[in-house]
Amino acid sequence: MKVLSTQVFYICSMILYNVTVSIDREIEQDWLEWMRKCHIPEVMETGCFLECRISRIQGEEDGGSSYSFLYLAPTSEKMDEYQQHFAPKLQQDHSLRYQGKFAAFRTLLTVIEEFKAP
Repeated sequence: MKVLSTQVFYICSMILYNVTVSIDREIEQDWLEWMRKCHIPEVMETGCFLECRISRIQGEEDGGSSYSFLYLAPTSEKMDEYQQHFAPKLQQDHSLRYQGKFAAFRTLLTVIEEFKAP
């Protein structure tokens, strides 16, 4: 049996902020373009996140597609700053623009370990 060595990085304070959105197919392309060109740049300009990853959730849904937006905050303090000072307006902008055409939920995760391939 071959034992693979791995590198372990302990990251105690980073926060993953995942926003999962199910969007109606009829507006999906407009919405995705708006997210890429407007919304995500505005979120990143807050200075609260280091990066954002967009993923399409595999599997078909009736009448819609689902996406995950995964933001990486360097500390819980930065995440709190975003939620208190920026999130309400940014979420309102999204809700007003796509009212009745989406469903969203948000999840916060604390990174406790990260493994990298050698």
